[in-house]
Amino acid sequence: MLLRKTALVLALATAALLASTATATAAPADPAPATAAPTTPFAAAAANPVIVVGGLSGVAVAYEPIAARLRADGYRAFIYQLPGLGLGGIPTSARAFASYVDQVRASTGAATVDVVAHSEGGLVSRYYLKRLGGTATVGRYVSLGTPQYGTYVANIVAFLGLGSCAGVVACQQMTIGSTFLADLNAGDDTPGAVRYTTIRTLKDELVRPTGNAAVNDGATNVLIQAYCPLRVVGHLGLVLDGTAYTIVRGALVDGPVRPNCLAL
Repeated sequence: MLLRKTALVLALATAALLASTATATAAPADPAPATAAPTTPFAAAAANPVIVVGGLSGVAVAYEPIAARLRADGYRAFIYQLPGLGLGGIPTSARAFASYVDQVRASTGAATVDVVAHSEGGLVSRYYLKRLGGTATVGRYVSLGTPQYGTYVANIVAFLGLGSCAGVVACQQMTIGSTFLADLNAGDDTPGAVRYTTIRTLKDELVRPTGNAAVNDGATNVLIQAYCPLRVVGHLGLVLDGTAYTIVRGALVDGPVRPNCLAL
């Protein structure tokens, strides 16, 4: 049992290192994005600020590459690091996210924001939309590798005899068949007038089966390899990959799904 627990600790530590390139820092209390002058045709759609929502163990700096792409396209981009790195309950993180959305709206004067969420961040954002009235303040929702219907990777921890996700509440809630997911996925997956897009990859190591990263009820669900069969993109790579970003960019302007398979 000691060896098993040691292995789990090492695995979690490795995941955290892969998800970040610097020491964890708390999300800023007052949103203050670095903005770039609009230089592309996409800048015309920049009326809505874009909040990039991090995932489990994802520190803010790990999402700077995708935020930089958004700023280069003329968007006011903000990065939201989940409280406690997302280890606690997803509803609790969603309530904190609701306050952050209000801060962004107040600081920018925008009535609505768009959300680009990675992994657990997509569940936090969806809970905000579905259970906390967030559909009134969000125009577009884009998820990257979010286990919308759970993942076997969470289940496997219990299978290995390491307890219920080693006490990590968010992991328990992302387990296939969890009470949290049953509640979140009851009824309409896509409430309100929000435009929903999900992006997934067959190479996702953490969301298995990969079909569980899609949602129902009118969402645009994009499998990268359906358009770019040779594109190799993993779970963490979804926030770095150029092809994935071209899908995000299209979703933010309500455009057709036209991934650039050669994008860097």
